[in-house]
Amino acid sequence: MNKTFKPAGYNSASPYFIVNDAAKFMALIVIVFDGRELRRYERPDGKIMHAEMQIDDSVIMIADATDQYPPVPIVMHVYVPDADQTFQKAVQAGCEIIAAPKDSANDPDRRATFKDFAGNVWSVGTKR
Repeated sequence: MNKTFKPAGYNSASPYFIVNDAAKFMALIVIVFDGRELRRYERPDGKIMHAEMQIDDSVIMIADATDQYPPVPIVMHVYVPDADQTFQKAVQAGCEIIAAPKDSANDPDRRATFKDFAGNVWSVGTKR
């Protein structure tokens, strides 16, 4: 099997966020998830054609919406070291609260949920 079919450190599947104001979205990923920009390609008008950011051991892909590719909100789950801390960062960055961090019976994770400015819903969890 060809082990070089993808970049080193990338998972085989990556969510692709198409949003209005990709640069603002990327800044939010840095604030909330300590994300790190891996690649960025801009169109002549300065909008982001394609970008890749790392959140812990995962890579997400991002682009500014266009007429051909309109914004598509998604639901994304991310395991984080501290769901409470990540949730607070999101709220301080202007994200909408959907569910504050809580422990639930029959769920081994502490979870919280919020919505970003682009309409994406994020669930963050930490194994208890």
